[in-house]
Amino acid sequence: MALNLFTIPPGVPFLDALAAGWLRERGDDPLNISDGLILVPTRRAARALAEAFLRVSGGAAMLLPRIIALGALDESPLALEGALDLPPAVERAHRLSVLAYLILQMDGMGGAPRTADRAWTLARELATLMDEADRAGIDLATRLPDAADPVHAEHWSRTLDFLRIVTHAWPAWLNEQGLINPAARQVALLNAQAAFWEAHPPPHPVVLAGTTAGIPAVARLARVIARLPLGRVVLPVLDTEMPATAWNALEDSHPQAGLACLIASLDATRADVRPWVADAPRDERFVTLSRALLPAAALGAWQREPHGPPLDGIWRLKPRDTQEEAEAIAAILRAALETPGRTAALITPDRDLACRVSAALPRHFVIADDSAGERLTDTPPAVFLRLLAQVMAEDWAPVALLGLLKHPLTGAGLAPAACRRHARALELAALRGPRPMPGLSGLRRALAKAGEGVNAFLSRVETCLEPVLRMEASVARCPAEALSALIAAAQNLAATDTEPGETRLWAEEEGEALAATLTAALAALPNLPDQHGDVMPGLLDAVLEGEVVRSRRALRGRSGAEHPRVFIWGPLEARLQSVDVAVLGGLVETIWPPAPEPGPWLSRPMRATVGLPSPEETIGLSAHDFLAAAVSAPEVILSCPDRRDGAPAVPARWLTRLDALLAGQKRSLPPHPAVDWVRALDRPAGGVKPVAPPRPCPPVEVRPSRLSVTEIETWLRDPYSIYARHILKLPALKPLDQETDAADYGMLVHAGLNFFLRDHHIVWPQDAADLMRRAMLRALGESEAREALAAWWAPRLERIAAWVVETEWERRAAHLLAGVETEKPGELEIARPGRAFRLTARADRIERRADGKLAILDYKTGLVPSQGDVDAGLAPQLLLEAAMASRGGFGETVTAHAAELIYWHLSGGFEPGKATRLFKGDGNKVRAAVEDAYRNLLTLIDQYDEPERCYLARPHPSWSPRFSDHAQLARVAEWSLAVDPEDEA
Repeated sequence: MALNLFTIPPGVPFLDALAAGWLRERGDDPLNISDGLILVPTRRAARALAEAFLRVSGGAAMLLPRIIALGALDESPLALEGALDLPPAVERAHRLSVLAYLILQMDGMGGAPRTADRAWTLARELATLMDEADRAGIDLATRLPDAADPVHAEHWSRTLDFLRIVTHAWPAWLNEQGLINPAARQVALLNAQAAFWEAHPPPHPVVLAGTTAGIPAVARLARVIARLPLGRVVLPVLDTEMPATAWNALEDSHPQAGLACLIASLDATRADVRPWVADAPRDERFVTLSRALLPAAALGAWQREPHGPPLDGIWRLKPRDTQEEAEAIAAILRAALETPGRTAALITPDRDLACRVSAALPRHFVIADDSAGERLTDTPPAVFLRLLAQVMAEDWAPVALLGLLKHPLTGAGLAPAACRRHARALELAALRGPRPMPGLSGLRRALAKAGEGVNAFLSRVETCLEPVLRMEASVARCPAEALSALIAAAQNLAATDTEPGETRLWAEEEGEALAATLTAALAALPNLPDQHGDVMPGLLDAVLEGEVVRSRRALRGRSGAEHPRVFIWGPLEARLQSVDVAVLGGLVETIWPPAPEPGPWLSRPMRATVGLPSPEETIGLSAHDFLAAAVSAPEVILSCPDRRDGAPAVPARWLTRLDALLAGQKRSLPPHPAVDWVRALDRPAGGVKPVAPPRPCPPVEVRPSRLSVTEIETWLRDPYSIYARHILKLPALKPLDQETDAADYGMLVHAGLNFFLRDHHIVWPQDAADLMRRAMLRALGESEAREALAAWWAPRLERIAAWVVETEWERRAAHLLAGVETEKPGELEIARPGRAFRLTARADRIERRADGKLAILDYKTGLVPSQGDVDAGLAPQLLLEAAMASRGGFGETVTAHAAELIYWHLSGGFEPGKATRLFKGDGNKVRAAVEDAYRNLLTLIDQYDEPERCYLARPHPSWSPRFSDHAQLARVAEWSLAVDPEDEA
């Protein structure tokens, strides 16, 4: 019996040719045109075929035949004998919840997770395995026990613990509930349709078009349709010229492997495949691409044909990175619109690239139709709900809390602008710097000195979140109850002064999709055991994982709609479709093609034993999509960035093959100029000119007339920081959730020493070691440091205490002390010709000796200034403190000349402490250096009282501080490599 097996040649628009052939066969009678059925792989292909009928007919009105997607047979009322008796498919969330429950029931066996969020994720992997087996027609219950490799039997036994769920527990549950897996139902529908048509051939034409039959049930249906009197099977992108030896040696990863398998399953050969379009021209690009992808056994053809056909219309795009790739692709799509009626599409499986291109197109006043939609987890209402769950799980941690309070959906019963204003006030009052103590109580303690407005706002937020605050994180609860409380709190928090939270949270396509997903989850979650509150963020993410939504958010607030001639397609959506310009983006190994992973359950040999498809079959389907897309348009651009995620990108194997073939023919793909367009787009016409270093010269009357001794060093090294802090009044904001750093540790050490010396000035107690240790631990306790940090710091403080006590014994034995002042504040007014200047300080320790001289000590837990920096005048702190003391700046009790200036480096490490005496303790050198430092200060004051004196940023790079809070404000990174600041000085 002759087979009705056809193919549409590569390079011919598939759907247009299919529609034209249908009209050609059915004639002009409208009833004949509509009498029939066409099956295509996807819903998008079905919609595109309807549009193709309009194009081919010139827009004439007609009754179309029924066009049905193979994946939508359950939604289409076909005549199926016995199909209506099939059990309904289990709902997705219900299936995952029951599988997660079965996993949790294992109670850690075989490494089973103990929390619902991990179990839900693992349940999805089990569901994927079952669907794969159902589509392949494999009974896992009978195949899995014999799949173990004896060499790995012990490991296999642990995996088998998990897989008993899909071989025993899950089938039993399905039978009990009268349900069936979704993939199994789809296969059953296909088999029922095939059996019905085999027994009762339909009286109307039936066309199965565009499938590569990756599912055996589709191949069985194709076998039946190809033998129907009015049946037709139309294959896409079939290579009819490949040598038979190569065709018979195809590997699973080859783009023609799926079609070869399908033709063989029909008991046919390529000779049985007839052209759907008569006298179609030969597509030379397809010939070259097909030759480049020949199996290894046929690569000799490369040498036999040193001169290949032309490759007109194919370009290569080589951007530097993914962002430049997205911008270049956006420019290509926009350029295509310059020609009236021209269509363009990006085809890629890389969702990150698709999102970047979608974001880049509005710059060109274009909004594209992204067929894959948007991940539901990334939509505003889902992010809002996830942030709320994270805030509760992390006990009001600053980053999550601020992310929630600044989210556009947060209202807390206020106008959105007022809510943002209060959130910023809360940020400045309590959330910047080290993390407050956990919980709402810790946040209130941090706000003890804040204004009433901030505390009132926090109370308002607390009222909104009352449903979740009632649920203690330490108490295990039903996940459905926790999710219901989370939703109620989210609705409260989303309310504004004019609009209820429900209206805002569940609005538009993304809100409706989120509501539908959460409704299904609420019905399914009671299957799970009680869980603690910290599981909720992960469980919510797991529930939302994989859900997508076709949102029109990009159109809101913009004039116009999605452009009718620009598209973004995944390879599945792009099947069978044609445009004028096609950009194949993300041609990177592990992206397109994907990594051939066998999955988490079975090794490659085990999959072969069980009968599951090899991972390379996925590569073959992906390769066929690539080949079809590469000949789907008159102009095709193949894009692969040089780097991806900061690492060198490996071009897709098909690009590597094509480059190798063309290199042997002394040819290459021409580079597309879009990369140059993008690089020129933001380049100024006169070239890039770095900004000049800032030279602020404020009026003398606004310049600071009061600085501390530590700020004098900043004044010398980086005057711009003084300008920004004291004149612009721009102190640096502390980072959110700041890690406790050396500065905090230094404050703690200072506090401990102060506690001890405040009680024991001159008289040194016999139990000094114990008292010093207690003082250090007291300072640690009052710091309210986190438990882990306190455990890390405590032994270091004890080592410092021991070193200080030992050093004190030596010092007091060498010098008789008349007094000790700690944390001593001081101020010295300096009269200058322009105006008075006040120098302030807080000395860590000033000792008054019996001989009337002073010793000034400074505690450092970080770097200690070197003697060289002191000699150069770049570290004048101790020298200026000594100058203040000699002039009565610290009061009469310590008015004298300093004989000794000492730094104590207190690290608490392997060397707990080290004393560094400046000028080797030579009193004469100390006194001379103090006077020099004071004179230099007077000169510095006078210089900056001159109107033309500027506050330069890093005037001497070799003197610049290691870190500066205002380097970004001064744009140092922009000009420092192009301009020598010393020339500017």
